Amino acid sequence: MTPDPSDSRYSRHIRIPEIGLQGQRLISESRIAVVGAGGLGSPVLMYLAAAGVGTIGIIDSDRVDRTNLQRQIIFDESTIGMSKAQYAAQRVHELNSDCDVRVFDVYLTSDNALGILSDFDIVIDATDNFATRYLINDSCVLLGIPYVWGSILRFDGQISVFADVNGPCYRCLFPHPPAPGSVPSCADAGVIGSVCGVIGSLQATAALMLAMNKSTPLVGAIGVFNAVDMSLQHVPVQRNPACPMCGTDPVITGLMDYALWCSASDLSIPLRELEQLLQERENKQSHFALVDIRERAEVDAGTIPGSLHLPMSELAAQERSQLVDHVTSVCGTGDIIFYCRSGDRSAVLLRALTESGMSGIRHYPGGYSEWSGTRR
Repeated sequence: MTPDPSDSRYSRHIRIPEIGLQGQRLISESRIAVVGAGGLGSPVLMYLAAAGVGTIGIIDSDRVDRTNLQRQIIFDESTIGMSKAQYAAQRVHELNSDCDVRVFDVYLTSDNALGILSDFDIVIDATDNFATRYLINDSCVLLGIPYVWGSILRFDGQISVFADVNGPCYRCLFPHPPAPGSVPSCADAGVIGSVCGVIGSLQATAALMLAMNKSTPLVGAIGVFNAVDMSLQHVPVQRNPACPMCGTDPVITGLMDYALWCSASDLSIPLRELEQLLQERENKQSHFALVDIRERAEVDAGTIPGSLHLPMSELAAQERSQLVDHVTSVCGTGDIIFYCRSGDRSAVLLRALTESGMSGIRHYPGGYSEWSGTRR
């Protein structure tokens, strides 16, 4: 059943001249997916239901834990151990039985993300890990739908709208994930529970504005909230023309293993450091092998000067027990830096080699895409 936009429960919306009956009708026809039913997802889901959003998707595979109750206000003590997605759907339905609630009691992955999210017009990212954030970003760019991102830690919160036709995507701001352990989680560093309510409410509001085709300053800006001084500042951000996902010449055309890609970030090397190392190598102050693992057709179109070529297809044909010996036979036994087009293949190779006991290896996740983009 679709919510009736003329229902008296929406009268406070309809009385706003900028919304009116037509705006409420757009809300009732909207389809919004919420990834994560925790601290951010709790207020998001309740306000979307109260607003009369026609279809609400809830994607979360977690179970309620006692430590959740300090901020995840959609749950109570009686729900400990229950499915978050299932119980959140029950609460949404109790608040507004006209909403079509779709439950996905699964973990969002590269295998199911496009199939799930393609049924929605807007996605709200209420997650707390980098792998899922990149997965949501890339899925939304590929599907051509905007998503509302939120992040919280201690006294602070951030919010923005990514993958909108007029703005940047998440990768434009954060091309590579941080090194594992470099950014503390809420479980480690803590968070004021009410900050989740602030950012979650802002996310719900931004999604409703998008549903009504209203402009929002969060496209092309990050809203930064500080609970200590109660400030909310907008920091302008721009689309990166060289972004491998949404740039003028995108090179990421599908989804990848994001957990694997993020786990390799502690062995990654940024562009400036690579440039410095190459200069030192030219001056005989450093010794390492820079190895391009792209295929021959890609290398023929351009490569980073001073690279060795060892195609990934050749490496993939090796038995795991022979992989390290094959790499050292071609690249030597010294330090090695691998790169591909945009970091996904080099991250996979890095993981395989480190699991095989090889050391002294890193990868350049920006790949030839970033390298060539900075030299145009």
